[in-house]
Amino acid sequence: MNKAQLIEAISGYYDGSKAEATKALNAVVETITQKTAAGEKVAITGFGVFEKVSRAARMVRNPRTGERKKAKATAVPRFRAGSDLKAYVSGAKKLQKPTGQKAVPAKTAAGPAGSSARKAAAKAPAKSTSPAKKAPGKKAPAKKAAGKR
Repeated sequence: MNKAQLIEAISGYYDGSKAEATKALNAVVETITQKTAAGEKVAITGFGVFEKVSRAARMVRNPRTGERKKAKATAVPRFRAGSDLKAYVSGAKKLQKPTGQKAVPAKTAAGPAGSSARKAAAKAPAKSTSPAKKAPGKKAPAKKAAGKR
């Protein structure tokens, strides 16, 4: 799932408003990024923890040439999954239907939005649900066994 798909999924919680969903997602991502970069730990109960971790200077090796170099000390972000997220991913807990999400009505083909949707559908190749069939043709001649017995 990419960011656009995530916004589409979240928009159901905002009466189908993608603009509101985009603002909410961007606010969460920016806040987590800023606080983590500042060295603060961002913990979302049940989901996980975002934190900044210092990595010491160390010796590294180029696998192609075998050359050894010294890598500088740096800071990297780390995410540790929470217990609820781990349980849902492993299957120990069953996912529930979203409670706050409202049904988003399907867009109709009428109106300006519908005309652009029809144009996009016309440009997209048609997807077939049946398996591809080979065109009838001649079979290749059978190979004869080589050599004498």
